[in-house]
Amino acid sequence: MRVAVIQFPGSNCDGDALHAARLLLDESAQFVWHTEAGLPSGTDLVFLPGGFSYGDHLRSGAIAARSPIMQAVKAHAERGGFVLGVCNGFQVLTESGLLPGALSRNRELHFMCRPVHLRVETTQTAFTSAYAQGQVIEIPIAHGEGNYYADPETISRLEGEGQVVFRYVDNPNGSLNDIAGIRNGRGNVLGMMPHPERAVEALLGSEDGQGVFRSLKAATAPA
Repeated sequence: MRVAVIQFPGSNCDGDALHAARLLLDESAQFVWHTEAGLPSGTDLVFLPGGFSYGDHLRSGAIAARSPIMQAVKAHAERGGFVLGVCNGFQVLTESGLLPGALSRNRELHFMCRPVHLRVETTQTAFTSAYAQGQVIEIPIAHGEGNYYADPETISRLEGEGQVVFRYVDNPNGSLNDIAGIRNGRGNVLGMMPHPERAVEALLGSEDGQGVFRSLKAATAPA
């Protein structure tokens, strides 16, 4: 599959994202700067990486969500293309309306950077088919605003329609319903606060993030 990693001013996990994509998905994966009007031809996956886009000015992800490239990202998602937003990328997805809800300050108001345990809530997605239902995986977090919030009706819909993809085993940030990652209704857009791209090699302490990328590879493999 062909992968485009979007770079915003302040992105700091873009290199990690590109490395994971080249290692597991696409040796020719490339960066796309936020001022570009379009994506490379044939792009299958858009990866919105973590970091502090625009220095988290106004709100995390708020300005990045209005960057020129996001029109192309939205069009890509509307065509059924895959979009993965991690950490700040998840914040960009909620700010742009590609996913519901919002990410607010962590419960203890501290930046948190450590491994956490997630439970895979569903394997019926293009992002999780390589995992087992209910599998507990170890993935690192690195965020100050990872506390997922949505109104009761939205939470009920996410839960009822199986859109909660990952859930914290020990909630580190106060997210409602222990939510760590959600997908859109169509199933082609995933946002998650933990960093799977930082857990793809044993040298990094965990290979549990590989499942996200292996699932995507399987989803785009020829029948």
